[in-house]
Amino acid sequence: MRAAAFLYPWDVVGDPDAARRVADLGVQQVTLAAAYHSTRALTPRHPRHRVVTARHSAVLYPPDAARWAGRALRPYPQEWVAGPDPFGEAARALTDAGLEVHSWVVLAHNGRLGAEHPAIAVRNAYGDRYPWAPCIARPEVRAYLCDLAAEAATRPGARGTELESCGWYGLEHLHAHDKITGVPLSGAARYLMSLCFCEVCEAGYDGLGARAADVRGAVVRALEPVWTGAGGSEGGTGGGRAGEWRGVEKLLGGELSGLVRGWRDGAARMLRREVVAAVRGAADDGFRILLHADPAAHRCGANVGADPADVLADTDGVVVPCTGDDAARADALRPFAVARTEAAARTGAAAGTEAVARTAATAGTEAAAARAEAVARTAGEACTEGEVRTAGEACTEGEARTGAAGAAPAGCVAANLTIVTAMGGSPGTLAADAAHAAALGADELRLYHAGLAGDGDLAAVRRELATVRREPATARRDLGGARNSAV
Repeated sequence: MRAAAFLYPWDVVGDPDAARRVADLGVQQVTLAAAYHSTRALTPRHPRHRVVTARHSAVLYPPDAARWAGRALRPYPQEWVAGPDPFGEAARALTDAGLEVHSWVVLAHNGRLGAEHPAIAVRNAYGDRYPWAPCIARPEVRAYLCDLAAEAATRPGARGTELESCGWYGLEHLHAHDKITGVPLSGAARYLMSLCFCEVCEAGYDGLGARAADVRGAVVRALEPVWTGAGGSEGGTGGGRAGEWRGVEKLLGGELSGLVRGWRDGAARMLRREVVAAVRGAADDGFRILLHADPAAHRCGANVGADPADVLADTDGVVVPCTGDDAARADALRPFAVARTEAAARTGAAAGTEAVARTAATAGTEAAAARAEAVARTAGEACTEGEVRTAGEACTEGEARTGAAGAAPAGCVAANLTIVTAMGGSPGTLAADAAHAAALGADELRLYHAGLAGDGDLAAVRRELATVRREPATARRDLGGARNSAV
């Protein structure tokens, strides 16, 4: 099971042992930050520093002056890592250590951009701006994000990219000294607090048949019980992602919630497709594009909400957050695995139907046509929604997904597991967690975050990944099957 670790360039630049230390974990890939938001990060093993403070969102390479000349929205260069091209320097060291490097690009999350250009930021129903959240429905924001993605994703040395925040951002930010938890908010309430009412979004609501003022008023009325303590429990922890959306419908009404979601889903889909097209246009053949995604289309944030079938059709795969217990992991991974399997079945049915026509035309006999039709039925029926099984084992040779071709389904599903104990991770159970994720349909792992983890956590990762490598199929089938039966 292919594994990749997240890193920042400052984890590698200035530390001659960093690249080899990461390679010794047993990963095959590093997902290396090329464009990132503000953060304060620990570097527990670096010979020159212990804390890096990235004061604002920035690119970790020299931006192309000609590309951005005269433009109001443009990326900010960084000032906290020595050297002209921290990404390039780190990528070379990692490649020399035998690791494949993919870029890590944060898009619609930039507090400095929104502070300097407040008109582009999400504006909630009360008129408050979220400077960290550029409104992706705005044409100037999409143009900026497309060019940023094309430039940041395809840095020299990168063989693929993982796009974070390629969609709506909202209320939650993990802002410095965040103080927004005094009143508990359900998932539905957080969604309502994340809706945008800038002039572009208001025009969008109007265009879909609802007056923006009416939508705003409905949101404010729905949230009033939250502030008074008289309600707001709808869409809480119960019912998972589906429960959250039922809470939105209860608070806002089915018709209005559907209209708002239609506008936001359309804007997110447009951005995703434009960004992917921009990256593909700038990249070499074989360059892989993955999206950090959540299977609930209404969700906002780093892992953007997206319809699983749509996002797998638009990209080469997804990186899925797998924090929490087994049930939470299943809730996150299964929808993507199901969508991939259904797409494979449709592809197989189409390929089988074409085989019917070719075989019948060539042979001209009833027996040949019957055999070809059987191929089509096998392809279309081999992997149903209820047969989402371990990646690589899901369809045997006799269960060809694509007729006679028998090709594996398109679309990587990577389970993102936290390996930092102090951040809620469990590196000591990585092999079992990987097996459970595989049983749910994941075929790759992402480990967050090799630069932030302490020595004890990294030792556990080395040990656990050795188990995954030693007994990959058995571990996925036995451990994953046992855990899966509990959810």
